[in-house]
Parts: sequence; structure tokens; C-alpha cells
Amino acid sequence: MNVLGLHFGLLKRSNWLLVLAMLALVVIGVLFIRSACAARQEEVIRGLFRLQILWAAVGLGVFVLISLFDYRRLSDGVWLYYVSALVLLVMVLVVGNEVYGGRRWLNFFGMNLQPSELGKLSLLLAVAWFLSRPGVDPGRGRTVGVVLALTAVPLVLILKEPDLGTAIICVPIVFAMLYTGGASLKHFGMMGLVGGLVLTLLFGTILVPRWMGMDVAGQKAVFTRVTRLKEYQWKRLVVFVDPASDRKGAGYNSWQSAIAVGSGGLTGKGYMRGTQSSLGYLPRTVASTDFIFAVIAEEVGFAGGAVVLGLYAVIIACGMLAAARARDKLGRLICTGVTAMAFAHVFVNIAMTIGAMPVTGIPLPLVSYGGSFMLCTMASLGLLQSVYCRRI
Repeated sequence: MNVLGLHFGLLKRSNWLLVLAMLALVVIGVLFIRSACAARQEEVIRGLFRLQILWAAVGLGVFVLISLFDYRRLSDGVWLYYVSALVLLVMVLVVGNEVYGGRRWLNFFGMNLQPSELGKLSLLLAVAWFLSRPGVDPGRGRTVGVVLALTAVPLVLILKEPDLGTAIICVPIVFAMLYTGGASLKHFGMMGLVGGLVLTLLFGTILVPRWMGMDVAGQKAVFTRVTRLKEYQWKRLVVFVDPASDRKGAGYNSWQSAIAVGSGGLTGKGYMRGTQSSLGYLPRTVASTDFIFAVIAEEVGFAGGAVVLGLYAVIIACGMLAAARARDKLGRLICTGVTAMAFAHVFVNIAMTIGAMPVTGIPLPLVSYGGSFMLCTMASLGLLQSVYCRRI
């Protein structure tokens, strides 16, 4: 009876605005995944929205369980989660399913698991636990060094898959948590300088060979040798720098996505009446995943897209509120990390959809199709709710 009373009390203290925004986005995702896949001939693809409903139902269960579970007790096993995630990240490089030249999925009993999603969440918990320990001073260079080391190990493994999108998301998560934890501006300045040098090197290996008049093969060779990245990543960055350079090749998805968004106008063409996805101009392999926002914008226009962005704004505001009202440093850091993760996913995905950033394969939380991503997103929001419920 006491346990039931405790759980009832937690439910009363829940942030129901967060729950409503989360459920609304899940429903929107299911509807537009159905629309994006409706014109496909394969029955399996046409039924992806049913699988998304299943993943959402399981994810909702995960959300409720983690919300009821005390986040402080959850942190007791942080190293087990962290090491387990590293093991899975190593496994996927050895025995993972190879798709389009990358190894990102492990097959368990007929289901595909994406270890990079678990790695992202376990990294968040590990950094929050470490920075909240008594006696740890985030203003010291040694502390920042430990956090960067914790980040570097999963980051390198994720990049080896390669999964550049997930690796990119890890960076703002850790930076936001360091800022909230109390890292000094000097350390942020040093990290910013390193980041600036990396970006200069990255884009320099694209622009300088072009200015020198090298042929395409030479440009590609310079980029891959210096950066150690893949050829398709070079193509995506070249298209970002010069959008008109390869609209029928590497830039095709981005170009068709921008057309879909622009053609939606104010109110869109109507649900399931979008021509870009239904006629296959927006490739059906990505319409339900990375470019789902383009489908939404085409069919329900600027107004519908604004509603989606408004729902994300509610979730981010709820995350900031939970961080501000957290009863301890651990809770504040967890909420900061989850909020930064949600913001980064939304910002990068939509910027990618409209051509404002290079295509990196980052899905839209709760809306894009994907089982591992749905479960990890729901789990992270469950952590947010767990902290908020125990604010007093």
C-alpha cells in the first residue's frame, strides 16, 4: 500500500505538459510515417507505421518505469551501463550488420539494436554522475580532462561505425553538462579553439584543393587521407559548400527535401497528398526517417511545421524547468544533458532538412521511424520526469 501511495504521489507531481507534448509528437510521427510509406509497393515498408506504434507503446512503458524509478538509485549502476554500452559498440564493429558500408546495428532475436543510441545515453549518465560527485571541482583542468576522456572512448567507437550524426550530438550534450556543472570559461575557450581548428581543417581540405584546381579524384584523396573520413561524407560536405554541384547525386536528398518544404506553403497540400514523397522524388528510404520533417512541411505547410516546433519547445522548456527545480546536482545535470540532446537533435535535423547544415543522418525525436531511437528518447524523457517528480 505504501508503494502504491508513493507511486500515486509521484504521478500527481509529474509534469503532464511534458507527457502531452511527447504523446502528441508520437501521434504526429505515426501519421506521417504512414503517409511517407503509403506509396511503397512493399507491404513491410507500408506497414512501418504499425511497427512505430509498437515501439512507441514499448517506449511509453519504459518512460513510465524510469519516471517511477528514483534517478539517484539509477546512477548507482552508471559504470555498468557505461561499460556495457562500450562492449556493444565494440561488438557492432565486429559482428554488426553492414548496411551501405557501415556497421551500426546488432541483431538480437530478429530485432535490430543500434548501440550508438545506448552509448549516447550511458555517456550522459556517466558524465552526470562524475560531475556530481562530492569533491569533484569542474573548474579544474583535470576534471574537464576526465570528462573529455569519458566522452572520447564511445565517440571514437561511434565514429568508426561510422555514425557521424550520433557523434555530433554527443558534443553539445557534454558541453552543456560541463557548463551547468561549473567548468571555467578558460576551458570552454580552449575547447572552442580546438573545435575551430577541426572545422578549419575539415572545410580547408575541401576548399583549398578546389581553389588549387585539383580534379575531383585529387580533392577526394586529400580529404580522405587528412580527415580519415569516408568518401560519402566528403560528397555531403562538398554539396553543402556548393549545393548546385551534385543535385542528382550526393545532394539529391537535400535538394528534394528543400523543394518539399518550400512547396508546402502556409497550410500544405493536404495529408497524404504530398507529391515529393508519394512520387518518390524525396527518396522513400529516408522520407520516414531523417527527412520526415520535409514530409510534414509539404503536407501541412508552415502552420503544421510550426505546431511541431512548438511541441518541441514545450519539451525543451519542461527540461529547463526540471533542471532549475532539481533537488540536487545530479538531477540538474541529467536534465541539462537530456534537454541539450533533444534540442541538438531537433536543431540539426531541421537545419539538415532545409539545407542549412550538411546531411548527417540525425533523426527527429519521437517522430522519425526507428525502434532504438524511440526507446532511448523515451528513456531520456523518463529520466527528466523522474527528476521533476522528486523536486521536493
